[in-house]
Amino acid sequence: MSATEVRIRPRTARPSTPPPGPAGRHRVPRLHPYAARVLTELSARVPWEAEFLQAVEEVFESVSVVLEQSPHYETERVLERIVEPERVIAFRVVWTDDAHRINVHRGYRVQFNSALGPYKGGTRFHASVTLDSLKFLGFEQTFKNALTGLPLGGGKGGADLPARGLSEDELMRFCQSYMTELYRHIGPDTDVPAGDVGVGTREIGHLFGQYKRLTRTFNGSLTGKAAEWGGSRLRPEATGYGVAYFLQEVLRSRGESLDGLTVAVSGFGNVAWGAAKKMTEMGGRVVTLSGPDGFVHDPAGVSGEKIDYMLTMRHSGRDAVKDYADRFGVDFHPGRRPWVVPCDVALPCAIQNELDTPDAEALLANGCRYVVEGANMPTTRGALRVLREGGLVFVPGKAANAGGVAISGLEMAQNRACETWPAERIDASLQAIMTSIHEICTGAAERYGRSGDYVLGANIGGFVRVAEAMIDQGAV
Repeated sequence: MSATEVRIRPRTARPSTPPPGPAGRHRVPRLHPYAARVLTELSARVPWEAEFLQAVEEVFESVSVVLEQSPHYETERVLERIVEPERVIAFRVVWTDDAHRINVHRGYRVQFNSALGPYKGGTRFHASVTLDSLKFLGFEQTFKNALTGLPLGGGKGGADLPARGLSEDELMRFCQSYMTELYRHIGPDTDVPAGDVGVGTREIGHLFGQYKRLTRTFNGSLTGKAAEWGGSRLRPEATGYGVAYFLQEVLRSRGESLDGLTVAVSGFGNVAWGAAKKMTEMGGRVVTLSGPDGFVHDPAGVSGEKIDYMLTMRHSGRDAVKDYADRFGVDFHPGRRPWVVPCDVALPCAIQNELDTPDAEALLANGCRYVVEGANMPTTRGALRVLREGGLVFVPGKAANAGGVAISGLEMAQNRACETWPAERIDASLQAIMTSIHEICTGAAERYGRSGDYVLGANIGGFVRVAEAMIDQGAV
């Protein structure tokens, strides 16, 4: 099928599975007056931080029903406190490239909230990194970590480094320069960074090596390490596996399974790879992958050798999925997103705000029934409104993609105990955590009369745990 031949099924062809919730549509809640006031004040103070404000507004909409019944949150000024990072560290990263030119980038670590434990969150090396994006990610991470039930606070960090194009030596020198400033702000009981976009096992190795050199300690101050020297098995697959396990619970609660369902996936990195691998094992058929250059449509399904080739693509240094199309003889659609392809399940696994309103309308028209976020906030506010009003089952990233940080938490436990757990134990723990998160989300939604609303359930489930811990610990 050529780029002009991707067909859109008429809206009347949607499957007949009942939409979630008693009324079949999810009404977007109104803001409680307290939440509205705090959001207005925050917007006036940092109007340029659009992504951060987007994340705050979504959480505030959900927890407004809690604020109506729990006035003590306003008395304790929880909202004012919860939107302010406890600490923001900003620094320059100076390094020399292979041509002996001096380069200067901006590095950050946002230590957002430690009410539940040491700050925990990824490190992102990408040209799009700004303080705004890291505040958004740290804010989301706080509630995501709370949902896991593990003793983890929320944080995020990174630098505005292009994700591609550096030699091995240049990457090492950059990581060493970044850690030369960061090392004094992290530690196993303070802040435990992990990998994220542009930061995998290789980069974590360079960062940890410099941390060890500067501190003369070998400890669990970073996660995402290689399994041979302190890392956890299944960490690269963890986020994608967690997405699959969460979707499995969603389907099970509706009397369905993945067997025979068509899945559209965006991205081709670790999250997309892990999700494609596990969903294929569960009987699903993944038919798309995407990159900055466009998307590929593989009607036969991404399986076997094709899943292995995703790792080759990931390590090639090229942001291109056309390589997959060329190798396996499938259609490539340059400059387009995969949401025009008919599917039962859509998994946005690339980056924030990648699924916008026209994409949401295309998914509705194509009969999609489930949208599960594999990336952090990949759905825009407008798209989210369309999907929820259209009756799709929508699962936010703070619930569905918590598998990565869950395994990072287990890596921290292994480091403290000087143990290495077998993959079977880690996989069983991951499944148990994702099942527990599903129960938390559904329980919170039902408690507030919004059965089936995973957005509301995830936000309330994470918020209440963090807020109560903050109150217990006093005005600090």
